[in-house]
Amino acid sequence: MYPGHTNHAPVQRAVEVHQPTPITPAAAYPAPVVPVQPGTVPAVASVVLPDGRVVTGYAIDHARPEPVAAKPAVSRAAVNVALGGVGFLAVCGGLLLLTSFIAALTAFITQLITLAAVVFGGWIAVQVFSASGHRGGTTVNIRKAVIKRNHFHG
Repeated sequence: MYPGHTNHAPVQRAVEVHQPTPITPAAAYPAPVVPVQPGTVPAVASVVLPDGRVVTGYAIDHARPEPVAAKPAVSRAAVNVALGGVGFLAVCGGLLLLTSFIAALTAFITQLITLAAVVFGGWIAVQVFSASGHRGGTTVNIRKAVIKRNHFHG
Protein backbone atom coordinates (compact mmCIF):
# COMPACT_ATOMS: atom_id res chain seq x y z
CA MET A 1 0.00 0.00 0.00
CA TYR A 2 2.79 2.43 0.92
CA PRO A 3 5.70 2.90 -1.46
CA GLY A 4 8.94 1.34 -0.39
CA HIS A 5 11.68 3.40 1.22
CA THR A 6 13.55 5.48 -1.34
CA ASN A 7 16.59 7.71 -0.97
CA HIS A 8 15.30 10.38 -3.42
CA ALA A 9 14.87 13.97 -2.53
CA PRO A 10 11.19 14.99 -2.15
CA VAL A 11 9.50 16.17 -5.34
CA GLN A 12 8.87 19.91 -5.59
CA ARG A 13 5.33 20.79 -6.58
CA ALA A 14 4.16 23.99 -8.14
CA VAL A 15 2.16 26.25 -5.81
CA GLU A 16 -0.73 28.18 -7.24
CA VAL A 17 -1.57 31.54 -5.70
CA HIS A 18 -5.12 32.78 -6.07
CA GLN A 19 -5.80 36.49 -5.95
CA PRO A 20 -9.25 37.85 -5.12
CA THR A 21 -11.10 39.19 -8.11
CA PRO A 22 -12.69 42.61 -7.75
CA ILE A 23 -16.46 42.85 -7.86
CA THR A 24 -17.74 44.97 -10.68
CA PRO A 25 -20.34 47.62 -9.87
CA ALA A 26 -23.77 46.12 -10.16
CA ALA A 27 -26.40 48.21 -11.86
CA ALA A 28 -26.52 51.68 -13.23
CA TYR A 29 -29.45 52.46 -10.95
CA PRO A 30 -28.34 52.36 -7.32
CA ALA A 31 -30.83 51.25 -4.69
CA PRO A 32 -32.42 54.07 -2.73
CA VAL A 33 -30.89 54.60 0.69
CA VAL A 34 -33.39 54.48 3.52
CA PRO A 35 -32.15 56.18 6.65
CA VAL A 36 -32.49 53.98 9.71
CA GLN A 37 -32.01 55.20 13.22
CA PRO A 38 -30.05 52.47 15.01
CA GLY A 39 -30.42 52.06 18.71
CA THR A 40 -26.65 52.06 19.09
CA VAL A 41 -23.94 53.07 16.69
CA PRO A 42 -22.51 49.87 15.18
CA ALA A 43 -18.78 49.32 15.09
CA VAL A 44 -16.99 50.11 11.83
CA ALA A 45 -14.50 47.52 10.62
CA SER A 46 -11.77 48.03 8.04
CA VAL A 47 -10.04 45.20 6.18
CA VAL A 48 -6.87 45.61 4.06
CA LEU A 49 -6.87 43.32 1.01
CA PRO A 50 -3.62 41.80 -0.35
CA ASP A 51 -3.54 44.23 -3.29
CA GLY A 52 -3.61 47.22 -0.91
CA ARG A 53 -7.27 48.20 -1.13
CA VAL A 54 -9.10 48.99 2.09
CA VAL A 55 -12.67 47.82 2.59
CA THR A 56 -14.64 49.53 5.34
CA GLY A 57 -18.04 48.49 6.57
CA TYR A 58 -20.23 47.83 9.52
CA ALA A 59 -19.82 44.57 11.39
CA ILE A 60 -23.02 42.56 11.39
CA ASP A 61 -24.05 41.64 14.86
CA HIS A 62 -26.20 38.57 14.66
CA ALA A 63 -29.28 38.60 16.83
CA ARG A 64 -28.84 36.25 19.74
CA PRO A 65 -31.95 34.59 21.10
CA GLU A 66 -32.83 35.10 24.73
CA PRO A 67 -31.62 32.27 26.91
CA VAL A 68 -34.45 29.93 27.78
CA ALA A 69 -34.75 28.83 31.37
CA ALA A 70 -33.54 25.26 31.54
CA LYS A 71 -36.32 22.87 32.38
CA PRO A 72 -35.48 19.98 34.66
CA ALA A 73 -35.17 16.61 32.97
CA VAL A 74 -37.82 15.19 35.29
CA SER A 75 -40.94 16.98 36.45
CA ARG A 76 -41.15 18.12 40.05
CA ALA A 77 -44.33 16.10 40.60
CA ALA A 78 -42.53 12.90 39.59
CA VAL A 79 -39.65 13.71 41.92
CA ASN A 80 -42.08 14.38 44.79
CA VAL A 81 -43.93 11.11 44.16
CA ALA A 82 -40.65 9.21 44.07
CA LEU A 83 -39.42 10.81 47.29
CA GLY A 84 -42.75 10.07 48.94
CA GLY A 85 -42.49 6.44 47.89
CA VAL A 86 -38.96 6.17 49.27
CA GLY A 87 -40.10 7.73 52.54
CA PHE A 88 -43.07 5.37 52.75
CA LEU A 89 -40.81 2.35 52.18
CA ALA A 90 -38.41 3.62 54.83
CA VAL A 91 -41.25 3.98 57.34
CA CYS A 92 -42.59 0.50 56.51
CA GLY A 93 -39.11 -0.97 56.86
CA GLY A 94 -38.66 0.83 60.16
CA LEU A 95 -41.99 -0.48 61.45
CA LEU A 96 -41.07 -3.99 60.36
CA LEU A 97 -37.77 -3.72 62.20
CA LEU A 98 -39.55 -2.24 65.21
CA THR A 99 -42.02 -5.13 65.41
CA SER A 100 -39.16 -7.62 65.02
CA PHE A 101 -37.27 -5.83 67.78
CA ILE A 102 -40.32 -5.87 70.08
CA ALA A 103 -40.86 -9.59 69.43
CA ALA A 104 -37.20 -10.35 70.18
CA LEU A 105 -37.30 -8.24 73.34
CA THR A 106 -40.46 -10.01 74.49
CA ALA A 107 -38.87 -13.43 73.93
CA PHE A 108 -35.75 -12.31 75.82
CA ILE A 109 -37.78 -11.05 78.80
CA THR A 110 -39.82 -14.29 78.80
CA GLN A 111 -36.62 -16.33 78.90
CA LEU A 112 -35.27 -14.20 81.75
CA ILE A 113 -38.48 -14.71 83.75
CA THR A 114 -38.37 -18.46 83.08
CA LEU A 115 -34.73 -18.63 84.14
CA ALA A 116 -35.46 -16.66 87.30
CA ALA A 117 -38.41 -18.96 88.12
CA VAL A 118 -36.27 -22.07 87.66
CA VAL A 119 -33.40 -20.69 89.74
CA PHE A 120 -35.70 -19.32 92.45
CA GLY A 121 -37.80 -22.50 92.48
CA GLY A 122 -34.65 -24.60 92.78
CA TRP A 123 -33.43 -22.46 95.62
CA ILE A 124 -36.78 -22.81 97.42
CA ALA A 125 -36.73 -26.58 96.87
CA VAL A 126 -33.23 -26.82 98.32
CA GLN A 127 -34.31 -24.76 101.32
CA VAL A 128 -37.37 -26.93 101.96
CA PHE A 129 -35.66 -30.26 101.59
CA SER A 130 -32.53 -29.27 103.45
CA ALA A 131 -34.52 -27.75 106.34
CA SER A 132 -36.19 -31.07 107.14
CA GLY A 133 -32.80 -32.78 107.03
CA HIS A 134 -31.45 -30.63 109.87
CA ARG A 135 -34.00 -32.03 112.34
CA GLY A 136 -32.86 -35.56 111.76
CA GLY A 137 -35.37 -36.45 109.12
CA THR A 138 -38.42 -38.71 109.35
CA THR A 139 -37.81 -42.32 110.21
CA VAL A 140 -40.42 -44.78 109.11
CA ASN A 141 -40.64 -48.09 110.90
CA ILE A 142 -42.06 -50.40 108.30
CA ARG A 143 -42.83 -53.19 110.79
CA LYS A 144 -45.04 -51.00 112.94
CA ALA A 145 -46.75 -49.58 109.88
CA VAL A 146 -47.55 -53.07 108.62
CA ILE A 147 -48.83 -54.09 112.00
CA LYS A 148 -50.92 -50.99 112.25
CA ARG A 149 -52.29 -51.65 108.88
CA ASN A 150 -53.12 -55.25 109.62
CA HIS A 151 -54.57 -54.29 112.92
CA PHE A 152 -56.66 -51.54 111.43
CA HIS A 153 -58.08 -53.76 108.76
CA GLY A 154 -58.32 -56.83 110.71
